[in-house]
Amino acid sequence: MGRCCDTIKCMKMLLTGFEAFGGSDRNPSGMIASSLNGSTLADFGIQSSILPVDRFNAPEKLLRSLREIQPDAVLCLGEAPRRPVISIERVAINLLDYPIKDNLGEQVKDLPIRVDGPAAYFVSIPARAILEALVAAGIPAELSLSAGAFLCNQVLYTLLDQLAQFESAIPAGFIHLPSLPEQVIDKSPQSPSMALETSTSAVKIAIEVISRSMKQ
Repeated sequence: MGRCCDTIKCMKMLLTGFEAFGGSDRNPSGMIASSLNGSTLADFGIQSSILPVDRFNAPEKLLRSLREIQPDAVLCLGEAPRRPVISIERVAINLLDYPIKDNLGEQVKDLPIRVDGPAAYFVSIPARAILEALVAAGIPAELSLSAGAFLCNQVLYTLLDQLAQFESAIPAGFIHLPSLPEQVIDKSPQSPSMALETSTSAVKIAIEVISRSMKQ
């Protein structure tokens, strides 16, 4: 992994993660996105954006990042407490139904993300190819048909809806990461976790697969 420079023709990838939420002081998605910001990986110059965990500012910052970066691909990351493996999302639904309050204290129920929007969108990253590459690398992973109805799903739906409106065919998708061991060690009962190094490796592999798919 290197750095983009003037002598290298890099595609641009927007990589997003989230700030901490739910009483935790960290979020693996934001940590990984921050650590990869400015790096070059699989012909992508990575430009990261850390999204706030609130219903208004997260979509706004995502769309602003899209406008400013104009990426060739977008990969969003989020933390999924209690999920034991890397989850590659396949669908975003037009629903806000927060199981907990966001970081501004909002807890909306049974509302659409966009009133006149489609019921759902499918991601455009090669989800199954990413799954196969992760399993081949010995990283536990799954395909997921539900990104939930909290901020992760809202951001994914907003992303895919925006790209659809502009008829953009760039690869775009979402990967959920398990919590970190240090986030669950004091919980009773303990919930699943994954080391930051393993989740980081999974994200790098996903980026490599996306890059390869764009050359086919």
